[in-house]
Amino acid sequence: MSLPATVRIREVGPRDGLQVEAPLPVEARAGVIDALAATGLKEIEAVSFVSPTAVPAMAGAAQVMATIDRRDDVSYVALVPNVRGAELALEAGVDGLNVTISASPTYNEKNVNRTIPESLEAVRAICALAGGLWVDVTVSCAFGSPYEGDIPAAEVAALGKRAMEAGATSLTFADTTGVATPRLVYELLDQVGTNVRLHLHDTRGTALVNAYAACEAGVADFDTSVGGLGGSPFAHGAGGNLGTEDLVHLLDDLGVSTGVDLEGLLGVSALVAELVGHPPASAVASAGPRNRLAPG
Repeated sequence: MSLPATVRIREVGPRDGLQVEAPLPVEARAGVIDALAATGLKEIEAVSFVSPTAVPAMAGAAQVMATIDRRDDVSYVALVPNVRGAELALEAGVDGLNVTISASPTYNEKNVNRTIPESLEAVRAICALAGGLWVDVTVSCAFGSPYEGDIPAAEVAALGKRAMEAGATSLTFADTTGVATPRLVYELLDQVGTNVRLHLHDTRGTALVNAYAACEAGVADFDTSVGGLGGSPFAHGAGGNLGTEDLVHLLDDLGVSTGVDLEGLLGVSALVAELVGHPPASAVASAGPRNRLAPG
């Protein structure tokens, strides 16, 4: 068994996790971000500069950025759908941008109201605007589409390559509807290599096993969401994200460093559950970590 010594986690709960929940006040969202930063997480997708009509829970992104207690050792990332969103994000002082493009033509049009070629042009324009700031491009539906079904790994890899040619500084491949299996993870990694990030959803209970398979293959970057919150409003039935505490719990046991304090993370998970009004989807948040088992 060969695993990376260190895994880097981008926490997406404040954006992907909360986007499908009832809107929370700016102060509450900022408080969650600050609490997550205190656990040792070094990269947090804090906000999304999208239309508040389309995604009401993400309204007030600039106010959230102005309210958080920013730490020098944490990168605060914004999801942006277009050039205007990127302009607003840069004005708000974010540390990095995340832009999505889908391997599914239908999902792409429903998500951002563009064709894939039009989205690539938007990526190019956003990267030019960003100057020296890094721009991560997330390729959604990378393991299958709720509209077109299976998408060949070679096609997904080709789209990622075009995004890099448009100026992206890194790539994330997202299992938007939670259809991935270790077999499909390996097939994609054979095409794109392991110097990528994976964004895994747990719709069918496979997010953690897919992350483990990817780690064994050499991937060391993952998106996760505190409490396992999240899902796409444009993909019917899409489940939540891989829970941050679930991945940290597993990697701690395997001796893989994340730099994240699990007990602190579970405290944030409890806070978020109280704010959104329902229990977390995360298994470890629900059952507790294994070190809480009674002796004997």
